[in-house]
Amino acid sequence: MTDIVLSIVMLAALALVVGAFVLWRRTGQMKQPALMVVLAVIAVLNVLILTVPTSSGEAPISQIKSAGEG
Repeated sequence: MTDIVLSIVMLAALALVVGAFVLWRRTGQMKQPALMVVLAVIAVLNVLILTVPTSSGEAPISQIKSAGEG
């Protein structure tokens, strides 16, 4: 289940970046597209926090999955 959620978050981040580019090209605004890109960066960082292994070699997402089983 968590894999699906992480995949949806990454797709949403990609959609935010593409949408920001389209909005910038059509309207010339800077504030809203910049905020969309910031939100996409925050989403990607959240996914990285959960998936990048720690110094012990285990990713936090696998620790969450194993805690849910027990």
